Amino acid sequence: MKLKQMFAVLATMSMMAPAVVMAQATPQVTPNDLGIQFGAATGLGNKDIRVTVASIIRTAMGLLGIVAVVIILIGGFKWMTAGGNEEQTGEAKKWIFSGVIGLAIILSAYALATFIINSLVTATTGA
Repeated sequence: MKLKQMFAVLATMSMMAPAVVMAQATPQVTPNDLGIQFGAATGLGNKDIRVTVASIIRTAMGLLGIVAVVIILIGGFKWMTAGGNEEQTGEAKKWIFSGVIGLAIILSAYALATFIINSLVTATTGA
């Protein structure tokens, strides 16, 4: 019983003790600052968020483009191995057509995303 009481007293006292604060000085912020220095202070890097988002979009569009080309290649392989079978040839044509449509959509989305990102960067930085 005494052990429980002593533990309770120690736990209560440790909660009442003042906590040691390990604060860091914040970097000076100017009105036109984008807050990029905060990323460097936390170890996250100092790359602009717009550039990071643009590189993520470019990478995603590149991967989708690879998928569309693989779909076209699958359609071509099916057509070459159809052996004159009209049903398999028709299915291969559908694969190729779907791949080409997908590639057109991906390229137009890439162009639109690039235009929007460039416009936003120009509008926000004045460059």
